[in-house]
Amino acid sequence: MRIVSYLVVLVLVLVVLAVIAGQLGMFKGREPNNLGITDGRFKPPSKTPNSVSSQALLHLDHPQKDYAAIEPLKFTGDSDSAMKKLENILQKSERTIVISSRPDYIYAQCSTAAMKFTDDVEFWLDKPASVIHVRSSSRVGRKDFGVNRARIEAIRAQFNT
Repeated sequence: MRIVSYLVVLVLVLVVLAVIAGQLGMFKGREPNNLGITDGRFKPPSKTPNSVSSQALLHLDHPQKDYAAIEPLKFTGDSDSAMKKLENILQKSERTIVISSRPDYIYAQCSTAAMKFTDDVEFWLDKPASVIHVRSSSRVGRKDFGVNRARIEAIRAQFNT
């Protein structure tokens, strides 16, 4: 019984240390230096199941193309208004910081509450197609447990109202 008590205390101490490390930014990861649009495309999705991209299916041989595939945001009317609406949604989102915003591109960083894991989120306006392409990717870890997809779908729900 004594060993079980020590193990419980040890696990609790490790959990507390992990949360403290997260709060200090130790799980934030490094900001990628290769984000943005090149020839009308985002960079490919991650090679592990921790990202989503509305352009995932453009990468035919990519091992995560099916996992990462997500629909772009669709809009009607004025593209400038659509991008401003999207930026407003992001600015009001918890733990989200808009890092850069141009008329055709938005880059934001989103972090988790306890551990401060940071995800990079990009939006690119494809005016002729009347869509805003999306890419959301975790910096750290092999899996995202559906967090990036849930984030984009929550943004889509607000964008479509």
